[in-house]
Amino acid sequence: METHSEIQKLMTMLKAGTSAALTVEEAARQLESAGFEELAFQNTWCLSLGGKYFMKHHNTTLFAFTVGENLDFRQGFRIGAAHTDYPCLRIKPNPDIRTAGYHQLNVEVYGGPILNTWLDRPLSISGRVAARSEDVLHPNVHLVNMERPLMVIPNLAIHLNKEVNKGVELNRQTDMLPIVGTLLSAKEKEVPGEFPKEANGKEEEKGFRQFLAEELKVSPDDILDYELWITCLEQPQLVGLEGELLVSPRLDNLTSVQALLSGIINGSRDKGFNLIALFDHEEVGSRSKQGAGSLMLLNVLEKVCESAGRGGPSVKEILYDSLFLSVDVAQGTHPNYLNKMDVTSRPVLNGGLCIKEACSQSYATDCEAVAVVEQICLDRNIPYQKFVNRSDLPGGGTLGAIATSVIPVPAIDIGVPLLAMHSAVETMGVRDQLAITDLVTAFFSL
Repeated sequence: METHSEIQKLMTMLKAGTSAALTVEEAARQLESAGFEELAFQNTWCLSLGGKYFMKHHNTTLFAFTVGENLDFRQGFRIGAAHTDYPCLRIKPNPDIRTAGYHQLNVEVYGGPILNTWLDRPLSISGRVAARSEDVLHPNVHLVNMERPLMVIPNLAIHLNKEVNKGVELNRQTDMLPIVGTLLSAKEKEVPGEFPKEANGKEEEKGFRQFLAEELKVSPDDILDYELWITCLEQPQLVGLEGELLVSPRLDNLTSVQALLSGIINGSRDKGFNLIALFDHEEVGSRSKQGAGSLMLLNVLEKVCESAGRGGPSVKEILYDSLFLSVDVAQGTHPNYLNKMDVTSRPVLNGGLCIKEACSQSYATDCEAVAVVEQICLDRNIPYQKFVNRSDLPGGGTLGAIATSVIPVPAIDIGVPLLAMHSAVETMGVRDQLAITDLVTAFFSL
């Protein structure tokens, strides 16, 4: 069976977007291929009617927007937002640990991953490294995607942990340290950050910084700092008797990133502004200069208006006549755990995109905004479902409520349903990705 072009695009994004910085690079590649021009926020923008533009923000967040060919400022903005980060493990500074003949790396947990899904898998490294440069204020930044197995976090054998199948709580500091190799000397001292030496003082084992320098072809002394993430090497695969499921790392939230990219590229709206925001740091609360809780979205919206000829008080009028899509994944109904879902709202994989609602406003949706999305779906035969949490089992939130507290416009939380959300490998239905892409494209065409 031939794979739909949108699923092929998603699989390309899933392979490329192994960290927030690499996701932004893949997004920029797609936008440039579609004729979008890159801008820098600190420069003056000269926008054209019918123009298509994007900008990176600290290299892990990206904004892209289009200016209508027949621009009418009263038509406002259509805004879509998703996030570029995902729950995983991050390598700490000075990470080398040697003990009992093994070389391990010290890591910290980022976000809320299902820890045991990271065990017994080949793992790699992705992210960025800042190195010494001639301009102190602008270090040389190297993007890193090693794409080969470099480490593993082994389980303890069942013979030594006979209760393992009854459930084991993993300690984030001691149980999640990956092994990257073994030591040649059996006489090493258990001192983190040091390696065994021969009698002549020569190191038998190189440390992580030396390994990193060789990968980047720079001097170890030139490496100043890094943001490096441990990544799961599983590749996206179609699963099922008819290939109707997609199993992959990072479905949360690259499904949404790809839907927004396809939507803004293919959207046909010509009287207003379309804009997508791909934020970093959603998994840790969005409270950063790259996150949805910053003023960056508002700053970009204001600069777009001013650069298109409308500044001052009229910017607020334009913003208040806008609409916001918060695009993030939803919990799908697990057939083995039906009691974990709401008794009447049980979205299933391949049943369509989810409209997410919560009276707590952890999802930003209200009924009028829901009606907008429902009518788009009904008019275009786009399958959709509604998602709410069990009243006694509150779920997570999204960046929608955070971003719209800064720009108070009507918002709708939508996403594809997943199984095993926050696992190292998640599961989705391929037809749901087509549905959400169709919805976003229609949203950017109205």
